[in-house]
Amino acid sequence: MDPILSYTQTHTSAIAALIRQLVECESPTDDPAAVNRFVELVSDAATPLAAVKSVAGGRFGKHLLCEMKLPGRRKTGQILALGHSDTVWPPGTLRTMPFREAEGRLWGPGALDMKAGIAFFLWAAKALRELEVAVPARVLLQLNSDEEAGSPSSRALTEKNAARSGAVLVLEPGTGLEGKLKTARKGVGGFTIAVHGKAAHAGVDFEAGASAVVELARQVERLAGFTQLHRGITVNPGVIAGGTRSNVVAAEARAEVDIRVLRLRDAPLLEKKFRALKPFDKRCTLEVAGGLNRPPMERSAATARLFRTARALASELGVKLEESLSGGGSDGNFTAAMGVPTLDGLGGVGEGIHAPHESVLVNRIADRTALLAKLLASIG
Repeated sequence: MDPILSYTQTHTSAIAALIRQLVECESPTDDPAAVNRFVELVSDAATPLAAVKSVAGGRFGKHLLCEMKLPGRRKTGQILALGHSDTVWPPGTLRTMPFREAEGRLWGPGALDMKAGIAFFLWAAKALRELEVAVPARVLLQLNSDEEAGSPSSRALTEKNAARSGAVLVLEPGTGLEGKLKTARKGVGGFTIAVHGKAAHAGVDFEAGASAVVELARQVERLAGFTQLHRGITVNPGVIAGGTRSNVVAAEARAEVDIRVLRLRDAPLLEKKFRALKPFDKRCTLEVAGGLNRPPMERSAATARLFRTARALASELGVKLEESLSGGGSDGNFTAAMGVPTLDGLGGVGEGIHAPHESVLVNRIADRTALLAKLLASIG
């Protein structure tokens, strides 16, 4: 058996115990104090393995940087391991979604997205140290505190560290119960459409009003028509609001719209369509704000080569590894758009991201951790 896999199989229970610690330390994006508690927990776990420091995240929690201390005297270049400490789950979720091990899985808020990936990485580093496996490059672990909010405070830090790296390994979950890696992701953005109409009494003075709600309804149908599935472009008016009372012609209404693009070249045209929106009712006015937040992670030749390396290493572990395109975004979108070879989805294997059945397969802990270790030892 592969010695690294043998090590991770022997320590599967300990890896699961670390995942439990991480899950039970809730860290919702919009609670900086909670995120900072989680960062301290990870710092304590990483300190024996790395030089650890934190970076202020503004209105978010701290970002964490761990310069790993791994075997091998001569090190050239850098590998960036990229993850995030925040989750989408509000404080107190553990009361209704407690951590548990059952049915061959670890369950709990953030278990899959992405506390398992963090635990895998730390144990991969332990395996390399205890087995004295030389690592040819410097390895930096970066955990961002605001990924679920679009990474407004961490993007510059991510891009700075990616620019110094020959490869980026993203600790997000794999795709599906097969744990496919992600070699491409859609770009993600959003627009807000605000409509300003004219209020009036719906019974006494109906014709004097200009309904922002009716105007928005017409605009929503127009926006939905921007979707082009054959090109990988989707436009989803996901949140709408407006009006005050049913007997008042609405003066205000707004919509929040999600956009996804498969190719960067499609983003400017889509944005142009949003900016060109005109009111159907000339008495109403529109305000359009937003744009692309994460550029698409387009599958490059360099990323494909990195995947082939991972596939060969996984084969040594008895795992058939596949690749996938994800409609969701990650911080890997930023690094891939810079031209840095980026391999995503190296974290947990399971299902239920952002859902009550979020869970990680226990029988994939060992091979996933071993794959990370072997990648670190193989990328020069």
